[in-house]
Amino acid sequence: MPVVPILLSALAMAAIVAVRYLLASGGFALATRLRHRGLYAGLDPQIRREIAWSLASAAIYGLPAGVIAWGWQNRGWTRIYADVHAFPLWYWPLSVLLYLAAHDTWFYWTHRWMHRPRVFRVAHAVHHASRPPTAWAAMAFHPVEALTGAVAIPLLVFVIPIHVGALALVLTVMTVMGVTNHMGWEVFPRFMWGGIVGRWLITASHHQRHHERYGCNYGLYFRFWDRVCGTDEGLGDFARAHAQAGRRGGDGGRRDAAGGGGAGRVA
Repeated sequence: MPVVPILLSALAMAAIVAVRYLLASGGFALATRLRHRGLYAGLDPQIRREIAWSLASAAIYGLPAGVIAWGWQNRGWTRIYADVHAFPLWYWPLSVLLYLAAHDTWFYWTHRWMHRPRVFRVAHAVHHASRPPTAWAAMAFHPVEALTGAVAIPLLVFVIPIHVGALALVLTVMTVMGVTNHMGWEVFPRFMWGGIVGRWLITASHHQRHHERYGCNYGLYFRFWDRVCGTDEGLGDFARAHAQAGRRGGDGGRRDAAGGGGAGRVA
C-alpha cells in the first residue's frame, strides 16, 4: 500500500475539515456578533482555546477520511457511488436520512459514555470547559473524543451505499448542526425548535440545556434516543447566558443581551 499518497490524502482531508470548520464557525460567529453584539463579550481567551482544540480535532478527523478517500478513488473501497442512477432516485434522500439516523445513534451513545465520571475528566471536560459554548466550540474536543467522532461516517460508507452528493449533504448538515447547536441563540425558525417538529429535532435550544445540566439531551440531530431513554429534559433557556454576557460586556452588552431573541422559554 503506497504510504506517501495516502498520507497526502489524509493531510488534504485534514486541511479541508479545518477550512470547513473555520468558514462555518467563523460565519456563524459573525452572525452572532451582528445579531447579538455582546453575547461573546469577554470570551476571547475561551474562543482561542476552542479554535486550538478544534484545529487539532480537524487533523484527527482528516486521517480516516483521507485514507478512505484514497481507497475509494484508487481501490474501489466503500459503497460511495458517483452515478446517480446506480440506485433508484428515491434512495438518494433515504440514504441521507439513514446516515443521519445512524450517526445520531452513534453520537448519542458515545456521548453518554463520555459523561461517565472517569471518561469525562479525561476527555469530555475539554468540551464542557466552554462556559458558555460559542460557535467556535463545535469541534473543541479532546483527542479521545475527536477519535470517536472521526470514525462514524468513515465506517458507514463501508456499509450503507450513498451517492457522493448525498454524502456531501450529510457532512454539511453535520457541520451546520455542530456549529449552530453551540451558538447560544436560535438561528432557525421557531417551527424547527418549537411545536410538533421541534419535539423531534435538535437545535441550539435543546443542546443549551445539555450544557446547563450535563446529564441530559445527548443527541445531535434528533431527540429520538433522548426520549426513548428518558434523558430528554426539554429546551434550555438562553436568558441566563444572555444576562451573563451583559454583565461581562458592561452596559452596552446588557442592552444588547436584553434585546436577544432565541428560545427564552423552557419546554
